[in-house]
Amino acid sequence: MKLKFILPAFVLFIAFSGCKKDESPLNPLYDLDVPLHGGAKNAGAGFIKFRQNPDTARVITLDTWVRNLEPNHSYLLQRAVNPIADPTGCSSTAWLTLGEGLQPKSILTNSHGDGNANLWRDITAIARGTAFHIHFQVIDATTLTPVLTSDCFDYTVR
Repeated sequence: MKLKFILPAFVLFIAFSGCKKDESPLNPLYDLDVPLHGGAKNAGAGFIKFRQNPDTARVITLDTWVRNLEPNHSYLLQRAVNPIADPTGCSSTAWLTLGEGLQPKSILTNSHGDGNANLWRDITAIARGTAFHIHFQVIDATTLTPVLTSDCFDYTVR
């Protein structure tokens, strides 16, 4: 007799726990996970956690990590964009150096060639709903030579 009451309660618990809402903050229209890859000569790699919070400020955070680059060296993160209607995708070479707002900021590597920087960009001046093709590169801050690049991504201003 006891089993009859336990079993329905267990089934009810499973049913409700299976209905949990997905609370993942990643929204592919506004948030990107961007891997960065080195060329044939460079075994380095990196990652950008690109997030556009749903607030009125419209600030994009660009938490950036690099690894296996030249030790104790400075690098810069850049982006280039094309309008989403442009059929050429990420063909733009009009690179903008990113940092803290309008102030470029270096990514400094440690003695192992690893580094990170918490960068951000204010896009309040861009209309909500504007969509872009975007790609990134990390350049050597001294020689301005690209050392890491990304694929092409699409994003929309929230």
